[in-house]
Amino acid sequence: MANGVSHVLALPFPAQGHVIPLMELAHCLVEHGVKVTFVNTEVNHGRILGALDDASHGGELGGVDMVSISDGLGHGDDRSDLGRLTESLLSAMPSELEKLVRRINAGASAAGGGGREVTWMVADVNMAWAFPVAKKLGLRVAGFCPSSAAMFVTRIRIPELVRDGVLDESGIPRWRGAFRLAPAMPPVDTAEFSWNRAGDPRGQPAIFRLILRNNAATHLAEAIACNSFEELEPGAFAVDVPGRVLPVGPLASGGKPVGGFWPEDASCAAWLDAQPAGSVVYVAFGSIAALGAAQLAELAEGLALTSRPFLWVVRPGTANERCLDGLRRRAAPRGRVVGWCPQRRVLAHASTACFVSHCGWNSVVDGVSNGVPFLCWPYFADQFLNQSYICDVWRTGLRMAAPAPATAPADEAPARLVARQLIRRKVEELIGDQETKARAIALRDAASLAVGDGGSSRRNLTRFLDLIRS
Repeated sequence: MANGVSHVLALPFPAQGHVIPLMELAHCLVEHGVKVTFVNTEVNHGRILGALDDASHGGELGGVDMVSISDGLGHGDDRSDLGRLTESLLSAMPSELEKLVRRINAGASAAGGGGREVTWMVADVNMAWAFPVAKKLGLRVAGFCPSSAAMFVTRIRIPELVRDGVLDESGIPRWRGAFRLAPAMPPVDTAEFSWNRAGDPRGQPAIFRLILRNNAATHLAEAIACNSFEELEPGAFAVDVPGRVLPVGPLASGGKPVGGFWPEDASCAAWLDAQPAGSVVYVAFGSIAALGAAQLAELAEGLALTSRPFLWVVRPGTANERCLDGLRRRAAPRGRVVGWCPQRRVLAHASTACFVSHCGWNSVVDGVSNGVPFLCWPYFADQFLNQSYICDVWRTGLRMAAPAPATAPADEAPARLVARQLIRRKVEELIGDQETKARAIALRDAASLAVGDGGSSRRNLTRFLDLIRS
């Protein structure tokens, strides 16, 4: 190890919800003397640098070196097609990653005592195919789980689900219904396994193959850091899985840039300051979910019917300018529609009453950390499992709509318009439910204890840091 200092190559899955938590872990490593080189795809690298306030960052972000490699797709290709993106990652990135490590290490050797060769790879478990590449290059390997521990456990246990007749060999459920993988874990509807709710059905077999390939490589990791905490998911952390899973969350960046893909609207803070305490409905559907024009219009009407102030994030590219203008007009004077916002600051604000969310794990952790109740509107992948945690286990939120009937075929996910009157009623029901709010506050306090001195996550983070620095 050059200079006796660890040099970590951090590799996220190329999506916003994966980049941010791994970047937060990267900042933590840097704060404790570890050098980190963060590897994004070329497209996401450009997005991140373009979203920053100024151009002074160059190839560095809060002490983290930023580099990029190709994802194998061409300019203008649709990277929201997860099946196609997955196939491209597996075909193009292993060789690109190997070339990157060799180039970095050659440069470090040429620099003599001033260089630091890469010694570790910390990769998203959704990119565990990279672990054999790292081992080939003589690197030590650790994993990072940006999702719930329950999601990780469910994917790792696919062979048992096949053996027990829950799934066929292609990952398709053999029967429709709910079950629990282990006590204290959230109930799972067999129609809502993440790999069967991940975009275009034609691409789902490729996603399932990626999961199997990642599972096969997971044993190479010396430890897996997870953005969760023991008290949040005791059932999942009690399940025996390969490797040492260390819950280190909720992770935070300490105010450093986290690799956002879009510029944040800083004026949200002043607008929130002008609203009464516990009054604002915050609406955000993350970096991938997209509502159709009819549903956007219905949501606008439903929010207007609540007669409450609301802050609504409509991500760039998900609505045309004509539609956006209509949403902004309908929101006035109480509501505010923005392209992107500093979500944690919004959720921490005293004026925020509830969170209408797609239930991506980052958003779930943000809401839990700030004691905000959820109105759940999942879109795809693990978001249905997260909804089950919120509504069935923690009881810190409500479903926006009832699940599809059990008689519906497992491979169908019909788009159903959520009506404005239902939206209004659910918002009012959630905000008026003091018991749900109290449970959300209790989870917030548990999260605070976990990351505080002597807390479970603080101890686990110390173990992870000690491992990386060894």
